[in-house]
Amino acid sequence: MFALMQSTRLESLHLSVDPVTGLKAVIAIHNSRLGPALGGCRYLAYPNDESAVEDAVRLAQGMSYKAALAGLAQGGGVAVIMRPVHVENRAALFEAFGRCINQLDGRYITAIDSGTSVADMDCIAQQTQHVTSTTSAGDPAPHAAMGVFTGIRATAMARLGSDNLEGLRVAVQGLGNVGFALAEQLHAAGAELLVSDIDHGKVQLAMEQLGAHPIANDALLSTPCDILAPCGLGGVLNSNSVTQLRCAAVAGSANNQLTHLDVADQLERRGILYAPDYVINAGGLIYVSLKHRGEALATITAHLSKISSRLTEVFAHAQAEKRSPARVADELAEKVLYR
Repeated sequence: MFALMQSTRLESLHLSVDPVTGLKAVIAIHNSRLGPALGGCRYLAYPNDESAVEDAVRLAQGMSYKAALAGLAQGGGVAVIMRPVHVENRAALFEAFGRCINQLDGRYITAIDSGTSVADMDCIAQQTQHVTSTTSAGDPAPHAAMGVFTGIRATAMARLGSDNLEGLRVAVQGLGNVGFALAEQLHAAGAELLVSDIDHGKVQLAMEQLGAHPIANDALLSTPCDILAPCGLGGVLNSNSVTQLRCAAVAGSANNQLTHLDVADQLERRGILYAPDYVINAGGLIYVSLKHRGEALATITAHLSKISSRLTEVFAHAQAEKRSPARVADELAEKVLYR
């Protein structure tokens, strides 16, 4: 555990247990140089404690880099709640988690993430003020999708020479809150949609409302397209899956898309442009950060538009230096965090 913390330069790791509700939670605070750590709360089933800790640590590191390149006065942190097989009282479990957050005295602010909802955030808010994505704050998913959409246009410009998405084949992997909202924006821009999700109902909805073409989950990566948009859980890009890709670029909302940084070099060698995940998917963090600080929607929207210019900057550096955009983005973020 300490080796993992040292290798990722993690500041602190907090483990909490509440036997009454069955809560087992991990809170990872990666870096607070720019401000209090802010990041989502995941509520997922994990095969063991180690995988939950590793997920929290990697996500927290990504949140630090994301905040740094998004120009936010926030540090990076993430919470992971290990979902029990049986939950007697979900509200009580999240209230117990709220008490855990409150003990950190504002060092970590939580938000919605995979497996959690606005209702869960409302339960947390009964125990602490260090939470956003509540009913009053609003769901960040539409804003996250808006940021990814602008990032896809910037990626198309860099790789295909135009940011006009009309007629482009975009493969959306995962139709959760962000993925479906992104698919709606892509459809409105005239893109041809290929979609996959383990929830067949969501795929059916995308077919009916957006004219999307359904693709089997295990076939999407090898399906020819212009842009692949991973919008589910992380780890989709590994040394094996990258060999299957038949796209010009990868640009999606999923966190931790690369299993290892070497995979980014593999994409570069194949001529596939990679939009670093924590740059293109910063819209959700931008929304919850600025909303928590009381900023107006117009200010938030203006900040979201900067995702495109930041990506363009990363792509330009990568092209000039003949390196992967992922390595360039890491170096730019680390200059902000550790200078």
